[in-house]
Amino acid sequence: MSQAGARSGDHVAVLGGGVIGGMCAWYLSQAGFQVTIVDRERFGAACSHGNCGYVCPSHVLPLCQPGAIKKTLREALSRSSPFKIRPRLSRDWLSWFWNFARSCNERDVLASATAIQAMLVSSLELYRALIAEEGIECEWQERGLLMVHDDRRGFEAFAAKDAFLREEFGVGATPYEGAALQELEPALTSRCVGAWHYEDDCHLRPDRLLAGLRSRLEARGVAFLESTEVDGFQKSARAAAALRAGAQRIEADHFVVATGARAPLLGRDLGFRVPIQPAKGYSITMSRPAGMPRHPMIFVDTHVAITPMESGYRIGSTMEFVGYDTSIHPRRLGLLRLAAEEHLRDPFGEELQEEWYGWRPMTWDGKPIIGRSPALENVWIAAGHGMLGLSMAAGTGKLIADLVAGAEPLIDPNPYAVARFE
Repeated sequence: MSQAGARSGDHVAVLGGGVIGGMCAWYLSQAGFQVTIVDRERFGAACSHGNCGYVCPSHVLPLCQPGAIKKTLREALSRSSPFKIRPRLSRDWLSWFWNFARSCNERDVLASATAIQAMLVSSLELYRALIAEEGIECEWQERGLLMVHDDRRGFEAFAAKDAFLREEFGVGATPYEGAALQELEPALTSRCVGAWHYEDDCHLRPDRLLAGLRSRLEARGVAFLESTEVDGFQKSARAAAALRAGAQRIEADHFVVATGARAPLLGRDLGFRVPIQPAKGYSITMSRPAGMPRHPMIFVDTHVAITPMESGYRIGSTMEFVGYDTSIHPRRLGLLRLAAEEHLRDPFGEELQEEWYGWRPMTWDGKPIIGRSPALENVWIAAGHGMLGLSMAAGTGKLIADLVAGAEPLIDPNPYAVARFE
Protein backbone atom coordinates (compact mmCIF):
# COMPACT_ATOMS: atom_id res chain seq x y z
CA MET A 1 0.00 0.00 0.00
CA SER A 2 1.43 3.40 -0.96
CA GLN A 3 1.69 6.41 1.28
CA ALA A 4 -1.28 7.97 -0.50
CA GLY A 5 -3.33 4.94 0.59
CA ALA A 6 -2.65 5.43 4.30
CA ARG A 7 -5.88 6.20 6.11
CA SER A 8 -7.27 6.35 9.60
CA GLY A 9 -8.14 2.87 10.80
CA ASP A 10 -5.35 1.13 8.89
CA HIS A 11 -3.37 -1.42 10.87
CA VAL A 12 0.29 -0.58 11.61
CA ALA A 13 2.68 -3.17 13.04
CA VAL A 14 5.55 -1.55 14.95
CA LEU A 15 8.53 -3.89 15.15
CA GLY A 16 10.45 -3.04 18.33
CA GLY A 17 9.15 -2.37 21.83
CA GLY A 18 11.68 0.13 23.07
CA VAL A 19 11.15 3.83 23.66
CA ILE A 20 11.32 4.59 19.91
CA GLY A 21 8.77 1.91 19.04
CA GLY A 22 6.59 2.91 21.98
CA MET A 23 6.51 6.56 20.92
CA CYS A 24 5.83 5.61 17.30
CA ALA A 25 2.90 3.51 18.52
CA TRP A 26 1.60 6.37 20.68
CA TYR A 27 1.49 8.97 17.92
CA LEU A 28 0.25 6.48 15.31
CA SER A 29 -2.61 5.61 17.67
CA GLN A 30 -3.36 9.29 18.16
CA ALA A 31 -3.49 9.67 14.38
CA GLY A 32 -6.26 7.06 14.24
CA PHE A 33 -4.32 3.94 13.26
CA GLN A 34 -4.78 0.50 14.79
CA VAL A 35 -1.40 -0.48 16.20
CA THR A 36 0.34 -3.69 17.23
CA ILE A 37 3.77 -3.65 18.86
CA VAL A 38 5.92 -6.71 18.15
CA ASP A 39 9.05 -7.36 20.21
CA ARG A 40 11.50 -10.24 20.57
CA GLU A 41 11.65 -9.65 24.34
CA ARG A 42 9.29 -7.63 26.49
CA PHE A 43 8.14 -4.07 25.98
CA GLY A 44 10.55 -1.54 27.48
CA ALA A 45 13.53 -3.88 27.71
CA ALA A 46 16.91 -3.70 25.91
CA CYS A 47 18.55 -0.28 25.49
CA SER A 48 15.44 1.59 26.64
CA HIS A 49 15.56 0.07 30.12
CA GLY A 50 18.83 0.95 31.85
CA ASN A 51 20.04 4.12 30.12
CA CYS A 52 20.75 7.29 32.06
CA GLY A 53 17.43 8.91 31.27
CA TYR A 54 18.64 12.20 29.82
CA VAL A 55 16.44 14.39 27.63
CA CYS A 56 19.24 16.69 26.61
CA PRO A 57 18.80 19.40 23.94
CA SER A 58 22.40 20.40 24.72
CA HIS A 59 23.76 17.30 22.94
CA VAL A 60 23.51 18.60 19.39
CA LEU A 61 27.02 17.66 18.25
CA PRO A 62 27.58 14.19 16.74
CA LEU A 63 30.54 12.01 17.67
CA CYS A 64 32.04 12.52 14.21
CA GLN A 65 33.91 15.75 14.94
CA PRO A 66 37.30 16.98 13.70
CA GLY A 67 39.99 15.10 15.61
CA ALA A 68 37.59 12.39 16.83
CA ILE A 69 39.43 9.52 15.15
CA LYS A 70 42.79 10.34 16.72
CA LYS A 71 41.28 10.95 20.14
CA THR A 72 39.12 7.83 20.10
CA LEU A 73 41.92 5.52 18.95
CA ARG A 74 44.26 6.95 21.59
CA GLU A 75 41.68 6.43 24.33
CA ALA A 76 40.80 2.95 23.08
CA LEU A 77 44.38 1.82 23.75
CA SER A 78 44.03 2.61 27.45
CA ARG A 79 42.65 -0.11 29.73
CA SER A 80 41.00 2.59 31.84
CA SER A 81 39.21 4.21 28.90
CA PRO A 82 35.43 4.01 28.53
CA PHE A 83 36.00 3.39 24.80
CA LYS A 84 36.76 -0.03 23.40
CA ILE A 85 37.04 -1.12 19.77
CA ARG A 86 37.35 -4.71 18.64
CA PRO A 87 38.58 -4.45 15.03
CA ARG A 88 37.07 -7.06 12.73
CA LEU A 89 37.23 -7.91 9.05
CA SER A 90 33.60 -7.16 8.35
CA ARG A 91 32.45 -5.24 5.30
CA ASP A 92 29.75 -3.48 7.30
CA TRP A 93 32.14 -2.49 10.11
CA LEU A 94 34.90 -1.28 7.77
CA SER A 95 32.40 0.71 5.69
CA TRP A 96 30.91 2.26 8.84
CA PHE A 97 34.31 3.24 10.23
CA TRP A 98 35.48 4.65 6.87
CA ASN A 99 32.36 6.81 6.52
CA PHE A 100 32.62 7.92 10.15
CA ALA A 101 36.20 9.09 9.49
CA ARG A 102 35.10 10.95 6.34
CA SER A 103 32.39 12.74 8.34
CA CYS A 104 34.82 14.21 10.87
CA ASN A 105 34.85 17.65 9.26
CA GLU A 106 33.17 20.95 10.09
CA ARG A 107 30.71 20.93 7.18
CA ASP A 108 29.29 17.51 7.97
CA VAL A 109 29.27 18.23 11.71
CA LEU A 110 27.16 21.35 11.16
CA ALA A 111 24.73 19.49 8.90
CA SER A 112 24.32 16.63 11.36
CA ALA A 113 24.07 18.93 14.37
CA THR A 114 21.33 20.99 12.71
CA ALA A 115 19.26 17.86 12.13
CA ILE A 116 19.97 16.50 15.61
CA GLN A 117 18.93 19.77 17.23
CA ALA A 118 15.64 19.91 15.34
CA MET A 119 14.74 16.46 16.62
CA LEU A 120 15.89 17.19 20.19
CA VAL A 121 13.87 20.40 20.43
CA SER A 122 10.78 18.75 18.97
CA SER A 123 11.09 15.85 21.40
CA LEU A 124 11.48 18.04 24.47
CA GLU A 125 8.31 19.96 23.65
CA LEU A 126 6.39 16.75 22.95
CA TYR A 127 7.65 15.09 26.14
CA ARG A 128 6.48 17.99 28.26
CA ALA A 129 3.03 17.91 26.65
CA LEU A 130 2.71 14.11 26.87
CA ILE A 131 3.76 13.88 30.52
CA ALA A 132 1.55 16.79 31.55
CA GLU A 133 -1.53 15.70 29.61
CA GLU A 134 -1.31 11.97 30.36
CA GLY A 135 0.00 12.28 33.92
CA ILE A 136 2.76 9.73 33.35
CA GLU A 137 4.74 9.25 36.58
CA CYS A 138 8.29 8.91 35.28
CA GLU A 139 10.20 11.05 37.80
CA TRP A 140 10.55 13.90 35.29
CA GLN A 141 12.93 16.58 36.58
CA GLU A 142 14.16 19.84 35.04
CA ARG A 143 17.45 20.44 36.85
CA GLY A 144 19.71 20.75 33.83
CA LEU A 145 22.90 18.76 33.22
CA LEU A 146 26.38 19.40 34.62
CA MET A 147 29.46 18.79 32.46
CA VAL A 148 32.08 18.30 35.19
CA HIS A 149 35.82 18.78 34.69
CA ASP A 150 38.72 17.69 36.88
CA ASP A 151 41.29 19.29 34.58
CA ARG A 152 41.70 23.07 34.67
CA ARG A 153 42.79 23.35 31.05
CA GLY A 154 39.89 21.22 29.92
CA PHE A 155 37.40 23.31 31.87
CA GLU A 156 38.75 26.53 30.35
CA ALA A 157 38.96 25.06 26.85
CA PHE A 158 35.27 24.10 27.07
CA ALA A 159 34.50 27.83 26.80
CA ALA A 160 35.29 27.66 23.07
CA LYS A 161 32.79 24.83 22.59
CA ASP A 162 30.20 26.76 24.59
CA ALA A 163 30.72 29.84 22.43
CA PHE A 164 30.35 27.75 19.27
CA LEU A 165 27.12 26.15 20.48
CA ARG A 166 25.72 29.53 21.49
CA GLU A 167 26.53 31.13 18.15
CA GLU A 168 25.44 28.29 15.88
CA PHE A 169 22.57 26.72 17.81
CA GLY A 170 21.56 29.04 20.64
CA VAL A 171 22.58 26.41 23.21
CA GLY A 172 24.58 27.80 26.12
CA ALA A 173 25.79 26.74 29.56
CA THR A 174 26.72 28.59 32.76
CA PRO A 175 30.23 27.95 34.14
CA TYR A 176 30.83 27.27 37.83
CA GLU A 177 34.10 26.76 39.69
CA GLY A 178 35.50 26.82 43.19
CA ALA A 179 33.06 27.80 45.94
CA ALA A 180 30.32 28.51 43.40
CA LEU A 181 30.49 24.95 42.13
CA GLN A 182 30.40 23.51 45.65
CA GLU A 183 27.35 25.61 46.45
CA LEU A 184 25.60 24.49 43.28
CA GLU A 185 26.49 20.81 43.75
CA PRO A 186 27.81 19.89 47.24
CA ALA A 187 28.09 16.21 46.26
CA LEU A 188 31.23 16.85 44.18
CA THR A 189 34.71 16.32 45.60
CA SER A 190 37.53 18.87 45.49
CA ARG A 191 38.93 16.96 42.50
CA CYS A 192 36.31 18.72 40.38
CA VAL A 193 37.72 22.11 39.36
CA GLY A 194 34.71 23.32 37.39
CA ALA A 195 31.50 22.47 35.59
CA TRP A 196 29.30 23.85 32.83
CA HIS A 197 25.59 23.77 33.61
CA TYR A 198 23.12 23.26 30.75
CA GLU A 199 19.98 24.49 32.50
CA ASP A 200 17.50 23.42 29.80
CA ASP A 201 18.30 19.69 29.95
CA CYS A 202 15.93 17.32 31.76
CA HIS A 203 15.97 13.75 33.01
CA LEU A 204 13.59 10.96 33.98
CA ARG A 205 13.55 7.31 34.99
CA PRO A 206 13.33 5.31 31.72
CA ASP A 207 11.62 2.16 33.04
CA ARG A 208 8.93 4.27 34.73
CA LEU A 209 8.37 6.18 31.47
CA LEU A 210 7.93 2.93 29.53
CA ALA A 211 5.61 1.47 32.17
CA GLY A 212 3.43 4.57 32.09
CA LEU A 213 3.48 4.67 28.31
CA ARG A 214 2.43 1.03 28.09
CA SER A 215 -0.62 1.58 30.29
CA ARG A 216 -1.70 4.51 28.09
CA LEU A 217 -1.13 2.48 24.92
CA GLU A 218 -3.21 -0.39 26.26
CA ALA A 219 -5.97 2.05 27.14
CA ARG A 220 -5.97 3.19 23.51
CA GLY A 221 -6.32 -0.40 22.27
CA VAL A 222 -2.73 -0.94 21.16
CA ALA A 223 -1.92 -4.68 21.08
CA PHE A 224 1.37 -6.22 22.25
CA LEU A 225 3.06 -9.33 20.83
CA GLU A 226 6.05 -10.00 23.08
CA SER A 227 8.65 -12.79 22.96
CA THR A 228 8.10 -12.86 19.20
CA GLU A 229 11.24 -13.24 17.05
CA VAL A 230 10.65 -11.78 13.58
CA ASP A 231 12.60 -13.38 10.69
CA GLY A 232 11.67 -10.88 7.99
CA PHE A 233 8.83 -9.77 5.74
CA GLN A 234 6.44 -11.62 3.49
CA LYS A 235 6.35 -9.46 0.38
CA SER A 236 3.88 -8.71 -2.36
CA ALA A 237 5.43 -6.76 -5.26
CA ARG A 238 7.02 -3.64 -3.71
CA ALA A 239 5.09 -3.86 -0.46
CA ALA A 240 5.12 -5.96 2.67
CA ALA A 241 2.09 -8.13 3.39
CA ALA A 242 3.13 -9.51 6.77
CA LEU A 243 5.92 -10.05 9.26
CA ARG A 244 7.32 -13.59 9.41
CA ALA A 245 7.87 -14.91 12.93
CA GLY A 246 8.60 -18.59 12.54
CA ALA A 247 5.34 -20.18 11.44
CA GLN A 248 3.42 -17.08 12.50
CA ARG A 249 2.36 -14.32 10.08
CA ILE A 250 1.57 -10.85 11.43
CA GLU A 251 -0.42 -8.98 8.80
CA ALA A 252 -0.73 -5.20 8.63
CA ASP A 253 -1.25 -2.36 6.18
CA HIS A 254 1.94 -0.56 7.21
CA PHE A 255 5.06 -1.50 9.16
CA VAL A 256 7.56 0.47 11.25
CA VAL A 257 11.00 -1.00 11.98
CA ALA A 258 12.13 0.41 15.33
CA THR A 259 14.57 -2.30 16.37
CA GLY A 260 17.52 -0.09 17.28
CA ALA A 261 20.90 -1.79 16.96
CA ARG A 262 19.28 -4.90 15.45
CA ALA A 263 17.87 -3.04 12.43
CA PRO A 264 20.77 -4.14 10.17
CA LEU A 265 19.62 -7.76 10.57
CA LEU A 266 16.62 -6.86 8.38
CA GLY A 267 18.72 -5.04 5.80
CA ARG A 268 18.10 -7.58 3.02
CA ASP A 269 14.34 -7.07 3.22
CA LEU A 270 14.63 -3.30 3.73
CA GLY A 271 16.61 -2.95 0.51
CA PHE A 272 19.88 -1.46 1.75
CA ARG A 273 22.77 -2.14 4.10
CA VAL A 274 21.58 -0.41 7.27
CA PRO A 275 24.65 1.55 8.48
CA ILE A 276 24.19 0.97 12.20
CA GLN A 277 26.81 -0.47 14.54
CA PRO A 278 25.97 -1.66 18.07
CA ALA A 279 27.95 0.19 20.75
CA LYS A 280 27.59 -1.42 24.15
CA GLY A 281 26.95 0.77 27.16
CA TYR A 282 26.73 -0.24 30.84
CA SER A 283 24.93 1.07 33.88
CA ILE A 284 24.70 0.31 37.59
CA THR A 285 21.48 1.12 39.44
CA MET A 286 21.35 1.29 43.23
CA SER A 287 19.50 2.90 46.08
CA ARG A 288 19.97 6.60 46.72
CA PRO A 289 23.17 7.46 48.62
CA ALA A 290 22.86 9.70 51.67
CA GLY A 291 24.75 12.47 49.87
CA MET A 292 22.69 12.26 46.70
CA PRO A 293 23.74 14.68 43.92
CA ARG A 294 21.21 17.39 43.16
CA HIS A 295 21.91 17.34 39.42
CA PRO A 296 22.53 14.74 36.74
CA MET A 297 26.11 15.07 35.52
CA ILE A 298 28.73 13.80 33.11
CA PHE A 299 32.38 13.62 34.14
CA VAL A 300 33.94 14.92 30.94
CA ASP A 301 37.35 13.33 31.45
CA THR A 302 35.99 9.80 31.96
CA HIS A 303 32.66 10.12 30.09
CA VAL A 304 30.84 8.59 33.06
CA ALA A 305 27.30 9.81 33.72
CA ILE A 306 25.39 10.11 37.01
CA THR A 307 21.59 10.20 37.27
CA PRO A 308 19.91 11.04 40.59
CA MET A 309 16.35 9.73 40.50
CA GLU A 310 13.51 10.02 42.98
CA SER A 311 13.46 6.24 43.49
CA GLY A 312 17.12 5.37 42.84
CA TYR A 313 20.51 6.34 41.53
CA ARG A 314 22.32 5.34 38.33
CA ILE A 315 25.93 5.37 37.10
CA GLY A 316 26.38 4.77 33.37
CA SER A 317 28.82 5.00 30.50
CA THR A 318 31.26 3.14 28.22
CA MET A 319 31.22 2.80 24.45
CA GLU A 320 32.25 -0.65 23.25
CA PHE A 321 32.29 -1.42 19.54
CA VAL A 322 32.43 -5.18 20.01
CA GLY A 323 29.55 -6.36 17.82
CA TYR A 324 26.52 -8.03 19.35
CA ASP A 325 28.39 -9.11 22.45
CA THR A 326 26.04 -10.07 25.30
CA SER A 327 28.52 -10.37 28.17
CA ILE A 328 28.87 -8.03 31.13
CA HIS A 329 32.53 -7.45 31.99
CA PRO A 330 33.21 -6.68 35.68
CA ARG A 331 36.20 -4.53 34.77
CA ARG A 332 34.00 -2.20 32.73
CA LEU A 333 31.59 -1.86 35.64
CA GLY A 334 34.62 -1.17 37.82
CA LEU A 335 35.46 1.87 35.67
CA LEU A 336 32.02 3.31 36.43
CA ARG A 337 32.49 2.80 40.15
CA LEU A 338 36.00 4.28 40.09
CA ALA A 339 34.82 7.47 38.36
CA ALA A 340 32.02 7.87 40.90
CA GLU A 341 34.45 7.38 43.80
CA GLU A 342 36.84 9.98 42.41
CA HIS A 343 34.23 12.68 41.81
CA LEU A 344 31.53 12.23 44.46
CA ARG A 345 31.73 12.48 48.23
CA ASP A 346 29.13 9.75 48.70
CA PRO A 347 29.34 7.73 45.49
CA PHE A 348 27.20 4.64 46.21
CA GLY A 349 23.88 3.62 47.68
CA GLU A 350 23.66 0.70 50.08
CA GLU A 351 21.51 -1.55 47.87
CA LEU A 352 22.70 -2.71 44.44
CA GLN A 353 19.59 -3.06 42.28
CA GLU A 354 20.88 -3.88 38.80
CA GLU A 355 23.99 -4.20 36.62
CA TRP A 356 22.97 -3.76 33.01
CA TYR A 357 24.16 -3.40 29.41
CA GLY A 358 22.50 -2.23 26.21
CA TRP A 359 23.47 -1.76 22.56
CA ARG A 360 23.34 1.83 21.35
CA PRO A 361 22.46 1.96 17.62
CA MET A 362 25.18 4.17 16.11
CA THR A 363 25.06 5.66 12.61
CA TRP A 364 28.30 7.07 11.25
CA ASP A 365 26.91 10.57 10.71
CA GLY A 366 25.17 10.77 14.11
CA LYS A 367 21.69 11.25 12.63
CA PRO A 368 18.91 8.71 13.09
CA ILE A 369 17.39 6.88 10.13
CA ILE A 370 13.75 7.89 9.81
CA GLY A 371 11.95 7.29 6.55
CA ARG A 372 10.55 4.86 4.02
CA SER A 373 12.33 1.65 3.05
CA PRO A 374 13.73 1.90 -0.50
CA ALA A 375 12.45 -1.61 -1.26
CA LEU A 376 9.05 -1.76 0.46
CA GLU A 377 6.78 1.26 0.08
CA ASN A 378 4.65 0.52 3.15
CA VAL A 379 7.61 -0.09 5.48
CA TRP A 380 9.15 2.74 7.49
CA ILE A 381 12.38 2.81 9.49
CA ALA A 382 12.95 4.55 12.83
CA ALA A 383 16.35 3.49 14.13
CA GLY A 384 19.96 4.60 14.62
CA HIS A 385 19.51 7.16 17.41
CA GLY A 386 22.89 6.45 18.99
CA MET A 387 23.16 7.71 22.56
CA LEU A 388 20.12 9.96 22.12
CA GLY A 389 17.31 7.45 21.70
CA LEU A 390 15.39 8.57 24.76
CA SER A 391 16.05 12.23 23.96
CA MET A 392 14.76 11.87 20.38
CA ALA A 393 11.99 9.34 20.92
CA ALA A 394 8.94 11.61 21.12
CA GLY A 395 9.98 13.63 18.07
CA THR A 396 10.70 10.45 16.13
CA GLY A 397 7.31 8.96 16.99
CA LYS A 398 5.48 12.10 15.87
CA LEU A 399 7.47 12.29 12.63
CA ILE A 400 6.79 8.64 11.79
CA ALA A 401 3.07 9.10 12.45
CA ASP A 402 3.01 12.14 10.16
CA LEU A 403 4.89 10.32 7.40
CA VAL A 404 2.68 7.24 7.52
CA ALA A 405 -0.48 9.39 7.54
CA GLY A 406 0.79 11.65 4.76
CA ALA A 407 0.43 14.67 7.06
CA GLU A 408 2.63 17.77 7.08
CA PRO A 409 5.53 16.98 9.48
CA LEU A 410 6.47 19.29 12.32
CA ILE A 411 10.11 19.12 11.22
CA ASP A 412 11.85 18.52 7.88
CA PRO A 413 12.19 14.74 7.42
CA ASN A 414 14.80 14.89 4.64
CA PRO A 415 17.96 14.96 6.83
CA TYR A 416 16.99 11.60 8.37
CA ALA A 417 15.94 9.83 5.15
CA VAL A 418 17.48 6.61 3.85
CA ALA A 419 18.36 8.40 0.59
CA ARG A 420 21.55 9.82 2.14
CA PHE A 421 23.06 6.32 2.11
CA GLU A 422 22.19 5.49 -1.50
